[in-house]
Amino acid sequence: MQDTAGTWLMTALTSSPLLIALMQTAASLPVLLLGFPAGATADIFDRRRLLIFWQTWMLVAVAILSVLTLFGVISPWTLLALTFLLNIGAAMTNPAWQAIVPELVPRSELPDAIAINSAGFNLARALGPALGGLAVAAFTSTSKGAGTVFSLNAISFLAVIWVLYVWRRTPLFKSALPAERMLGSMRAGLRYARYAPSLQAVLARAFAFTLFVSAIWALLAVVAQQDLHQGALGYGILNGCLGTGAVAGAASLPWLRRRFSNDWITIAASCVCVATLLVLAFSRNIPAIVLALLAGGFAWTSTTSTFNVSVQLSVPPWVQARALGIYQTVFQGGMAIGSALWGGLAQHFATPKALIAAACGLLISLPLTRRFHLLRGQPPDLNPHNLNRPAPQIAIEPHPESGPVLVTIEYRIREEDFTAFTRAIHQMRQVRMRDGAIRWGIFQDAAQPQRFVETFVINSWLEFLRVRERLTASDIRVRDQVRSFHEGNAPPLVSYMIYARELEPQS
Repeated sequence: MQDTAGTWLMTALTSSPLLIALMQTAASLPVLLLGFPAGATADIFDRRRLLIFWQTWMLVAVAILSVLTLFGVISPWTLLALTFLLNIGAAMTNPAWQAIVPELVPRSELPDAIAINSAGFNLARALGPALGGLAVAAFTSTSKGAGTVFSLNAISFLAVIWVLYVWRRTPLFKSALPAERMLGSMRAGLRYARYAPSLQAVLARAFAFTLFVSAIWALLAVVAQQDLHQGALGYGILNGCLGTGAVAGAASLPWLRRRFSNDWITIAASCVCVATLLVLAFSRNIPAIVLALLAGGFAWTSTTSTFNVSVQLSVPPWVQARALGIYQTVFQGGMAIGSALWGGLAQHFATPKALIAAACGLLISLPLTRRFHLLRGQPPDLNPHNLNRPAPQIAIEPHPESGPVLVTIEYRIREEDFTAFTRAIHQMRQVRMRDGAIRWGIFQDAAQPQRFVETFVINSWLEFLRVRERLTASDIRVRDQVRSFHEGNAPPLVSYMIYARELEPQS
């Protein structure tokens, strides 16, 4: 209701397609700027308290917007600014909100839970625009109607804050170590993404998809008002068609996932979105546009839910909110850039030309993104492995910030196993670098060819202890595969060395 009333209020305040399209940018840009820091924050601090704080922030922002609108002192730029502030709260909320889903259901039920969550969200998206359009149309002036909707939205935040206040959460991953600092947490998230091909594939596919499909959301109000000559209620119903299709897509996703791969679901959905864009560009037949929007909504939620499931199933709990923050930054970055791009094209050329350009771009992107495969087969076991195992036996007690730390592991490998061992140990490289190592190498002794030494460097002793906590069951299987090539009954010899800094001479 908020989105519909805000966008329609903008059409009453200005006829500029660019300013109207910038409402989508104002909704998306905060996630582009803050999505990743929001994820890092949600991995460091208590998610319940964070959610309560940012829900309160959004309550205050939308309350100010409602007062200004009801008193008729709202301007296009004030509307954009307050929409931006409102969506700062949404940006800071989203990673924590999605990251709590695995705390509410078993991991085996996570894909269906995400689909149900998406269905609930899209049910609101289906009903909200129509209700928002109806509420705006019920008043003699757009300002009074939009202000009433904004007031209802402000009241609704009170219910959400109450639910969060009474909820008692049980975190999946709780480190016994001191909390990470903000910048360190962000670096760890970026490092994980750099060495996680499955996450990189989702990011590439999500950006390409949202960059072009954003034209539907950005220009639908322009099509409704200037091409179809519909009022607020008509626009709300058209927007609701997207939501209705999205509900159907979310409800059908578990059935689709059992029969088709994630790659094929996203390719088919992209083709449907191409058709939706072309119908909006060429057709002025409202029943045809309604059908196209229903199909587009179905395709939209099928794709976005598939992306979301792929992210959550491919990252461990310790970095989950950061991965979701990175994903949402990329996702909303595509939405923000695309909305501004298609709005600018619509203003300088024509709305149909902008929609055709978006459809052609999406079609061209399909063969270019096919090499980025989404999660396939059985998801990896990313549960923490022996979270509370004792620290290594050492003769000195290093300061937590001492470092860098050099870890060496010596293996004895039979000559006939050289090829298989080196293939396996290079898989271990991804694990080490993803979890916190800043350098890694495997070396063969020229004097004793059977002797191999794995080395990796970690910034500090505290970070080394965190790396030990981050090992998952899947990581341990990779490690055990490497160690299966080691000769002898004794395990590989492991040593931990801390950088020896120059000491001041004692007087």
